[in-house]
Amino acid sequence: MPFSEPGTAACSSLVFRFSPKRCPPHRGFAAGLNNEDDVSINQSSSDTPIRDQRLRLAIEQAGVGTWDLDLLTKELIWSDRTKALFGQTIEQQVDYAFFLSLLQPEDRELTTAAIEHSVETGSGFDLQYRLGGAIGTPHWIRARGGLVNGSDGRPRHLGGIVIDIDDEKQGEETLKTRESHLRSILDTVPDAMIVIDRSGVIQFFSSAAERLFRCTELEIIGQNVSTLMPNPDRESHDGYLARYRDTNERHIIGIGRIVTGARRDGTTFPMHLSIGEMQSGGETYFTGFVHDLTEYQHTQAHLQELQAELLHVSRLSVMGEMASALAHELNQPLSAISNYMSGSRRLLSKSSDPNASKIETALDRAAEQALRAGQIIRRLRDFVSRGESEKRVESLSKLITEAGALGLSGAREQGVILRFNLDPQLDLVLVDRVQIQQVLVNLFRNALEAMTQSTRRELVAVNTKSADDMIEVAISDTGHGFSPEAQTNLFQTFFTTKETGMGVGLSISRTIVEAHGGRMWAETNPSGGATFHFTLPAASSGSLSSGA
Repeated sequence: MPFSEPGTAACSSLVFRFSPKRCPPHRGFAAGLNNEDDVSINQSSSDTPIRDQRLRLAIEQAGVGTWDLDLLTKELIWSDRTKALFGQTIEQQVDYAFFLSLLQPEDRELTTAAIEHSVETGSGFDLQYRLGGAIGTPHWIRARGGLVNGSDGRPRHLGGIVIDIDDEKQGEETLKTRESHLRSILDTVPDAMIVIDRSGVIQFFSSAAERLFRCTELEIIGQNVSTLMPNPDRESHDGYLARYRDTNERHIIGIGRIVTGARRDGTTFPMHLSIGEMQSGGETYFTGFVHDLTEYQHTQAHLQELQAELLHVSRLSVMGEMASALAHELNQPLSAISNYMSGSRRLLSKSSDPNASKIETALDRAAEQALRAGQIIRRLRDFVSRGESEKRVESLSKLITEAGALGLSGAREQGVILRFNLDPQLDLVLVDRVQIQQVLVNLFRNALEAMTQSTRRELVAVNTKSADDMIEVAISDTGHGFSPEAQTNLFQTFFTTKETGMGVGLSISRTIVEAHGGRMWAETNPSGGATFHFTLPAASSGSLSSGA
């Protein structure tokens, strides 16, 4: 708690002039208040002593004590009220040394220095100090006084008043504690907060603002807030404030918008700005809350890239699955065509038609092309079924989180409760990141569609330990589930339970999982809905060491 500097405040104590007969100078400024005879009013006295006594009584009753210190002898005289303020009885004899013993140790030298300063400069005495020796708990007292010169014109006495200021100090402490508490809260708020006046001059700059704009509060306080903006906003901002002062028409206050901020080093960044208006001391102030969007925009850009990559792979997978199915279907008719042509050639060998040799040649070439087409289709099937991919050690929780950002967009708005109960001990898998995220996105979207008409909507993703160093992932929903007939054909190509579905999503998902050495299956839940399971290879120590 700060102290008043000695001699800086003008003496405002009441100075009493006592009759020499009633109060000799050597007895001190307030000597007459130390016995009951002095405070009684003598009706036969002159008007001046009576008036002085009334004033002393009024001061005492107002809770103000008086004191007098003989600068030569160090004799100290206290009034009854002063003794009470210092926690002493009326009978207690006091002196200067005793007075100092009642103060907090760190305040004793300060008090002595203040007295010496008053004597040397002739200035008034004004000091706040804490009592805490004889009366225990620290208690704040304020002493004010002035010098009384002796007959030689030199300072002889220092006297004045003392008042109890403990309540005021406690109030100040409470206020400072609240301010400190508020400041500590503001220091921990991640968003920056800036307060400006009606002219745009910065009045407050939070710690988060210092970190965000890379300048200190001392550097920025008193400057125009436009210094935190790039052009053309910097040049236009004062005009915006002037227009609001003239029209009271709000364009951003209470609404918020995305703008660009400028750091002290000249770099810029995207931010969301919300502004509130307040009145304090009859003046208008504006508080700006700034949220840095840099990380958000990077995340959105990453998700867009991931989504584009997944879409590309998904299309390739659909094409591969369709090509595989077509290859399977076309291989048989091509084989039949080849057989029919071979039979036709044998029949022509017995014919006497002059064009028989030409027809045989045409049939041979047609058979060769049919066989060539079959070989092309077989190579296509081998390429698709081989499913070559680049497998690396990936975090399963990260895969599920990123896939959820893509496949579960709008889920919370639809009232879907999402629960990712993932075991961190079973987190690392050896997979192709994009392909597995494609599987997850497909399962998430299917689950959301299945719960469209459900009253209870909950999606749960869990991971558990499976056999043969595999990790099992289960995606459960509370949708309509599926019938036993549908369960049999769920993973068949072109089979779908949706009105507009193509019937390749689950087929592709199973193909991807099997290409990773895992398996995929589905089952209905006893309480309703369905659960899709698939297994993935856990990352072994060899995979980790090789950086696969």
